[in-house]
Amino acid sequence: MTVTAGIGYALIALGPSFSLFVSVISKKPFLILTVLSSTLLWLISLIVLSGVWRAFLPLKTTAWWPYAILIITSIAFQEGLRILFWKVYKRLEDILDAFADRVSKPRLFLTDKMQIALAGGLGHGGAHAVFFCLSLLTPAFGRATFFVDRCSRIPFFLISALIALAFVTIHTFSMVIAFNGYAEGNKVDQLFVPVVHMVAGMVTLINLASGGCVIGIPLLYFLAVLTMMHCGKMVWRRLTETQSRERSS
Repeated sequence: MTVTAGIGYALIALGPSFSLFVSVISKKPFLILTVLSSTLLWLISLIVLSGVWRAFLPLKTTAWWPYAILIITSIAFQEGLRILFWKVYKRLEDILDAFADRVSKPRLFLTDKMQIALAGGLGHGGAHAVFFCLSLLTPAFGRATFFVDRCSRIPFFLISALIALAFVTIHTFSMVIAFNGYAEGNKVDQLFVPVVHMVAGMVTLINLASGGCVIGIPLLYFLAVLTMMHCGKMVWRRLTETQSRERSS
């Protein structure tokens, strides 16, 4: 029964991402390469962060503020890396467009650019799930489960899977929002992504309180839904504007 539970936890964390990968990403080799490159990049960044913070862990305190500093510095580093990732992608986009001009082929369409951003976000979310959830699931395949005192009603592995799913969703669609914000110079989209990322990270501190997971997890999913809604609204606006320009030209 615990083998089934372990597989179930893994599917909760990465099942929707796998469905997105099969239905959208797997049809284009370049998108597969983007997912793999993005996953590797973000895994390396998390390993670097864990190496830096290893000198200060475990934190010998019950106060919440040292964990807040850890989260703030980690998210600031990742958001800086997101900008670098965008610049590398933009350089690659210019190369692809120049090559398309030389061979008399059409340049990247808006939908192509959004799919590339989606693939990059999926890689970011997948790296988060692997690092913070799947790496913890080995004991879940044993003959028992595990509970923590601060959230004694829900198995620890289920909490990890639910949190991972929320962050995978946030990271996946945040990349689409961020890339659009950088491309358009839209300050709202540029600020939306790091703000949501930071708020989501700080919300996890609620889990340090007794019974905090009952509040923290719903708040995380509220942020995940908010991110999806903002992304959907942005995509719809961009596609509508593009279609209007095509009709008028």
